[in-house]
Amino acid sequence: MKNLVVIVGPTGVGKTELSLRVAERCGAPILSADSRQIYKEIPICSAAATAQQQSRVPHFFVGNHALEDAYSAAQFEADVLDVMQHSECSNFVLCGGSMMYVDAVCKGIDDMPQANPEIRSRLKAQVDAEGLAPLLKQLAELDPLYFAQVDKQNPQRVVHGLEMCLTTGRPFSSFRTGQSKQRPFRILKIGLTRPREELYARIEQRVDEMVQQGLCEEAQQVFQQYEFTLREQLKDVVRNPGPTQAQPIPNLVPPSLNTVGLKEMLLYFEGIYSWDRAIERIVHNSCIYSKKQITWFKRDDSIHWYHPSEEAEILTLVDRFLCCTT
Repeated sequence: MKNLVVIVGPTGVGKTELSLRVAERCGAPILSADSRQIYKEIPICSAAATAQQQSRVPHFFVGNHALEDAYSAAQFEADVLDVMQHSECSNFVLCGGSMMYVDAVCKGIDDMPQANPEIRSRLKAQVDAEGLAPLLKQLAELDPLYFAQVDKQNPQRVVHGLEMCLTTGRPFSSFRTGQSKQRPFRILKIGLTRPREELYARIEQRVDEMVQQGLCEEAQQVFQQYEFTLREQLKDVVRNPGPTQAQPIPNLVPPSLNTVGLKEMLLYFEGIYSWDRAIERIVHNSCIYSKKQITWFKRDDSIHWYHPSEEAEILTLVDRFLCCTT
């Protein structure tokens, strides 16, 4: 039976270097479970493995999609299972902080009916013309359970839930069983954690390093590609708001543009943020995301938690896992 070592934790905690050491130790490729590192245009923004790091260990799912490509946790599940099934390797390392991607591989995604492109197009056109309010009202009537759970500021999730209701004639929530699927491989989960102050300091340092590596130039290329689209989406947003002015920023389309680090840079180029404000928001939003990651992963009592400095203990645990045949 094949083995999967899963390394999770919040952004900036130190997963990449540990994953390289574990993969080198057990002769395993790395499967990146990061919903942003798949995009080839933003390696700096997504803190993707560098060419030098990828030369140490084979990597999958890094820079293999374009920003406009639609990709989901369900597709990631299918792609990872396909790689593991057809690879001659016995051991694999799954590393990343995208919570749904990790769960998709370890537990599985609920089987969903085929999407209806016509219904989706109609709903997206309605969002563009009328906003989310009419769709939320309809979703509340057709599926009050999902309505209570969904992020009501996220057009993609609202549209998807309503699309499933209209396509099947059933509440979208009725398909969300949450039952784990059996996997043809053994799983060991390792979580990395740091004290909050230490983690936040690392996040701030990482943002500084991203700027030095060329974050601005990388985002500038994306901005040039989507400038007209951004202008249309942000036409009603006030430019150069005051430091205390609270202002909702819409979710951008394609959804990949909402990546932390990229979105703030795009708002800087659009004149909505000053440079200092953009950098401050990258740090702030990264810290907020790290809280969400910690909350999500802490629900999983199968994760073995360590500080990154406890590398010897982690490697010992991995060795015991790989040697165990029961």
